[in-house]
Amino acid sequence: MFDNTTFQRLVEADNLTGEVVGVNSFIIEVKGLEGVQLGALVLFEDGQHGLVREAYGDKVILFNIDSENMSLGTLVVVESEQLAVPVGRKLIGRVVSPMGKPLDGKGPIKTTASSGIFNLAPGIMDRSMLNEQVVSGVTAVDAFFPVVLGQRIAVLGDSKSGKSTFLSQLSANQAGTNRIVVYVLIGKRKVDIEQLLAGLRDSGAMDHTIVVLADIFDSLTQSYLAPYAACAMAEYLWHDKEDVIIIYDDLSSHAEAYRQLSLLQEVDPGRDSYPGDIFYAHSSLLERAGKLLTTDKTLTALPVVLTPSDDITAYLPTSIMSITDGQIVFDLGVFREGIRPAVKAGLSVSRVGGQAQTNRQKRMSTTLFKTLAKYHQAEEFSHFSSQLSHETTIDLNLGKYIYQALQQPPEELHSMVEQQLIMETILLSGGEVELDITGLKAAVKEVKTKITEDKEFDDLEAELLKKYTVVPAANTPVAEPTADNNTEAQTNA
Repeated sequence: MFDNTTFQRLVEADNLTGEVVGVNSFIIEVKGLEGVQLGALVLFEDGQHGLVREAYGDKVILFNIDSENMSLGTLVVVESEQLAVPVGRKLIGRVVSPMGKPLDGKGPIKTTASSGIFNLAPGIMDRSMLNEQVVSGVTAVDAFFPVVLGQRIAVLGDSKSGKSTFLSQLSANQAGTNRIVVYVLIGKRKVDIEQLLAGLRDSGAMDHTIVVLADIFDSLTQSYLAPYAACAMAEYLWHDKEDVIIIYDDLSSHAEAYRQLSLLQEVDPGRDSYPGDIFYAHSSLLERAGKLLTTDKTLTALPVVLTPSDDITAYLPTSIMSITDGQIVFDLGVFREGIRPAVKAGLSVSRVGGQAQTNRQKRMSTTLFKTLAKYHQAEEFSHFSSQLSHETTIDLNLGKYIYQALQQPPEELHSMVEQQLIMETILLSGGEVELDITGLKAAVKEVKTKITEDKEFDDLEAELLKKYTVVPAANTPVAEPTADNNTEAQTNA
């Protein structure tokens, strides 16, 4: 039973009061509260809370934060001028609701600071250039589409295509970096939530992570508020001189919750029945990321968007892509081919990734892209011919080894030095030899400490190539000259 002492105290303090005159699920109509501010937090006499959404004279529209159960005639009083959530370092390692209530059974959270959730983004003059990479430990991302501290990069893909697995790997790989991860779960199934939390605990990532959990079955309003509340928690640590990474998993569920609230509110639906301000809802959230000029600390945003049937041209994915600085696309077709992680290279891009790479890393990325392009071209050609030229065979071999190296189970993570050693050793082979990729990946973890300067890469890679070559170049199959390469063979003769 709710103790209405707080309610009585607020009324006696002469705070604005009103009465519920209309209820439509989570949408509450109140008569009274004249002069109340938009975004104010109100308290109902039964202990539930509401958020002021619209005000028209003596008529006020509220979002019920706690449930859709509300009785006509219920009295309401303004509790504070803005909705605020608890913030601070005491939240690290905890699982909380969007309102900051503990959900992990570890007792109350002893934090005294609080923050409004709809904060303004830093101005352009308060920002600095991005120049440091976030190493996820996943070679398919770090080598091709590097994520930079302070960047906003979308993670797109169909259900069960590997998005959450990648984000869990990225979270786990931040151990020892003094970076804090804020992980927002919106509208997830309980089995998915338990699986993710278990993965974070097993990897040790929970020690530097705040999990904000909004169950769509409990409150539609909290699913809408979750990303803003989590961003406020991340911003407090960011301004307290910490590098913070925030993961919104996922903004598709957030947009769905906002659409339902807006339709209940009788807002005119736009494209795909989303309210007209859905772009503003997400852009105002994501633009809060960046790098501060005064402290050089960063807030990195990774919004996740669901793309059913791998359609990234739908309204919501294109809207998010236009806000962010790039996207990593996970494709079910690639997933079904057995490639893990299932990153779609042709559709993914990191628009500021090159700013955080060294010259050596840039050269490697460029060579890898060209090599894989040749591989796909050779693979297409191989379907139409049983006899392949020497160059085509080499392209196929190199591509095969690169894809073998890119295969990573969830528990396998590589540092940037390890990734460079693996990939540059494969490129150094030129596709002329057969390589033991499994042995190579294990070996780099042992020898990476030998790298103290850039020039030492070459010697170590030559040593690794020699050690993990299985079949010498002389045994590489060479195709017999065909009608297409007879001229070249005669010229060489």
